[in-house]
This record gives sequence, structure tokens and C-alpha cells, in this order.
Amino acid sequence: MKKRELGRSRLTVSCLGLGCMGMSDFYGSRDDNESIEVIHRALDLGVTFLDTADIYGNGRNEELVGRAIQGHRREVVLATKFGNVRAEDGRFIGVNGKPEYVREACEASLRRLGVETIDLYYQHRVDPDTPIEETVGAMARLVREGKVRYLGLSEAGARTIRRAHATHPIAALQSEYSLWSRDPEDEIFSTVRELGIGFVAYSPLGRGFLTGRFKTPEDLEAGDWRRNSPRFQGENFQRNLQLVSEIEAIAREKKLKPSQIALAWVLAQGPDIVPIPGTKHVRFLEENVMAASLPLSEQDLARIDRAFPHGAAAGERYPEAAMRAVGR
Repeated sequence: MKKRELGRSRLTVSCLGLGCMGMSDFYGSRDDNESIEVIHRALDLGVTFLDTADIYGNGRNEELVGRAIQGHRREVVLATKFGNVRAEDGRFIGVNGKPEYVREACEASLRRLGVETIDLYYQHRVDPDTPIEETVGAMARLVREGKVRYLGLSEAGARTIRRAHATHPIAALQSEYSLWSRDPEDEIFSTVRELGIGFVAYSPLGRGFLTGRFKTPEDLEAGDWRRNSPRFQGENFQRNLQLVSEIEAIAREKKLKPSQIALAWVLAQGPDIVPIPGTKHVRFLEENVMAASLPLSEQDLARIDRAFPHGAAAGERYPEAAMRAVGR
């Protein structure tokens, strides 16, 4: 497994990470034993960059990851997030970036993960009611105390990124990026590259749509969050299927999976980009890992660009309320 440095931070991670969210939340049923098997197999394959958050399963995902990395802590670059707040019943109730909450959230994550230090600590969403300087200032204190090594932001806007980075160096920005979510190309990439901040791409497989596995919305389990996603509904679903068909054609020609083409495309967008595809199954993990060594020619990239140009996906990537929380 090749390595990549996140910007100029000196934080080196596997070029492909593992998103752990779906193991505990949002994407249907869960099987903790199988998920732990996936994490262990990832470590065997050199995927050592693990991503979780306190909101996933209301802490259950951090506990799961903590159990999985027992005895493996030195192998792992561990990332988690704070800031999104949910009620006990799972309802989203707001964003909190207040300094006292930053500390409270960090200490709770450390307990659940069973570690002394978090390698990369993200603010999950920007709190519009708390100046970013106050939030990042509190995060910086955690660095000085040794509870956190590096700081990150998730789905922040360019102006906020600059203000945050002026308060304390930001190692990574995590935002959605894939063939069907190319918004970071407009302003975010130029901003983070100017500042020397790495980019972590979540949902690089379009929440699974780019794998070609879903042919109708009914292919999703009951209770799967994606059933409420605009891109998985009605006419949008059908229009997006047509886009994916060209990726499937390229994959057939190369005797690869559509997911491998989609991941290889993300990796080809720059050496400072690290995709973190999530999966709950070992066979999909192994398919994803193969993409890390898959070269795409200039002709391949141009063909993919023609098939899936910027802005081609039908529908917003989140429902309206969640869209208001991105890019702040």
C-alpha cells in the first residue's frame, strides 16, 4: 500500500483509508463481528487510516473501532470527529463548536476508542454560532495537551478554512468528493493546496451508487438513510443510473469493477487527495484496495470526464436541511 502525506502536515497515511460509518449507522443492518473482520483485513492489506466520528451510532462506531484496534494501535492513523450532536433516539439536534464542548467531546471519544491520543481530530460541521477561531483554539489546546496530534475540518467553506488555519495549522479538510460530487474543484482545492492542507475524500463511491450494485431504490435495505437522499429518488435515480453505465462499460473493457474505476479516478486527481471508501464486507474492501495500484491513462481520464462531467449528477447530495450545514 502506497502512502500519501496530508498536505504539508507531515501526517502520512495509507493512500486509501477506510470509512467506518456504515458499520454502525445510516446504511442498514450491522454486524460488529464482520465489521471488525473488515478492519483487521484492512490492516493486513496496509490500509491503516481509519475514519470514524462520535455521531456514528451515537458513539457505537467509536467503540467498535476501539475494540478492533486493540493490539494494533501503533499501526493505525486514527481519525474521528466532533460537532454534530444527536439525541439519544438518533435525531439530529444541532452543531456545537463551543470550546467547552470541544473538550467534552474529545474526552468522550478517547474513552470510547480506548486510546490516549487521537491522530486527526476534525470539526465535523462548522458551528455558525461560534467563531471558528474559538473552536480551533480549543482544539489547539488539545494538541498541546497531547490528546490530539493533528487538526482537521469537514465540509468547511474556503473563508472558514483560511481563518481556522491562521489560528492553528489544519492538516486536512474532509469533504465529499467523487465523480458525482465534484464541488471541491470550484474553490476548495485551490484553497487547501495554497495553504498546504491535505484533502480527505469521503463517499468517493457516491454512497455506493458508483459501484453499479444498485439498480432500483428497492435494492437498499429498509431503514437505509440513502432512501431519503435526493440522488437515490425517483427520476434522479434513473438519470444517475445512465451516468454510471459508462463507468460500467469502461470497467468491463478493463475487466475491473466500476468501484475500482471510480476510486482510481479520485486518486488520480492529485497526490494530496486520500479517499476513504467505507464498506462492511471483506470482499468489497479487497476490491477497493486493488484500485490503489490501478493506473489510468490520460485517455482513460478524459473519457471518464466526458462521461461524468462536473455537475452531471441529478439531485442534491443531501436533503435541504443537511445541505445548509456544508460549505459554511
